[in-house]
Amino acid sequence: MSLIITDDCINCDVCEPECPNSAISQGEEIYEIDPNLCTECVGHYDEPQCVQVCPVDCIPLDPNNVESKEELMEKYKIITGQA
Repeated sequence: MSLIITDDCINCDVCEPECPNSAISQGEEIYEIDPNLCTECVGHYDEPQCVQVCPVDCIPLDPNNVESKEELMEKYKIITGQA
């Protein structure tokens, strides 16, 4: 399951550089996460780095993009050219 940034985002800019897959970018009003690039940091870290640094706790799991850890690992392998 990828992550999503909610409307509680304060545009503090700390999450974007933490994403190893470059899945986070500035949207029209708040930062957004590309579900095609988000692996919840599977393959890179034990925990999602954006969630760790977010000061307002506005990055929950995205219920519209449910994926297992195995699917996230496969996505990681594709993104990093290991597939």
